Amino acid sequence: MQLIKDVYREKGFLEPLLLWQELRERGYKRSFGGMKRFIRKHFQNGKQKKLSRKKPKLYHGGTFPGEELQLDVKFVPADCNKSDVKLYQFTAIDEYSRWCYREIYNEHSTHSAYLFLLNLIKKAPFPIKLIQTDNGTEWTNALPVTKATHKTLFEEALAEFGIEYKRIRIATPRHNGRVERQHGLDQKRFYNKNKFYSLADAQKKVSSYNNYSNSRIKICLKYKSPIQVLAEFSTVTSL
Repeated sequence: MQLIKDVYREKGFLEPLLLWQELRERGYKRSFGGMKRFIRKHFQNGKQKKLSRKKPKLYHGGTFPGEELQLDVKFVPADCNKSDVKLYQFTAIDEYSRWCYREIYNEHSTHSAYLFLLNLIKKAPFPIKLIQTDNGTEWTNALPVTKATHKTLFEEALAEFGIEYKRIRIATPRHNGRVERQHGLDQKRFYNKNKFYSLADAQKKVSSYNNYSNSRIKICLKYKSPIQVLAEFSTVTSL
């Protein structure tokens, strides 16, 4: 109990999964479920919210890192953006390992998407085979309403690097569900806790958050972090 109180005192409120990882790193031995039961009993008067019994649809997550990455853009919320320009988070997430990479730009444009792709290729700890996006004009000119015959800078760069490109069907954001869910986590774990006073300030903070995010465990990864999953894959394939 004292260890949990110490973490609350140092870190403030944490989501259960983040709290459990923090405790485990300090020698805590209980399981994730055991920790939640302990907290309900000693800190929440035994109250528990009823959970939905709806089963999530099974979704193929790929067989190796880089097989498919989902890309999307999140508009940086105005309440944490104290700079004098609008800011946009470009995000990529690997379907196999959930390794995630983000950058913040002050333009929602194909030039920003192009720069993001170049940096993503350099930073990704694996070769990228395929990239999936929605049909935003920062990514593609393929929509009939644009009446454009030329490729965007982003599409040209994909072809140059030999990366396959897939666009989701129009009005089906669920097909980009993993990056969408990651944006929800980013809101809770990053944007709700930060203020940005310039583009450079936002870029510096999101760079640090990239490292933090990829070291956090996920239930979908069987309580491993993206970094651990990548390390294990590398070990197995090298045998």
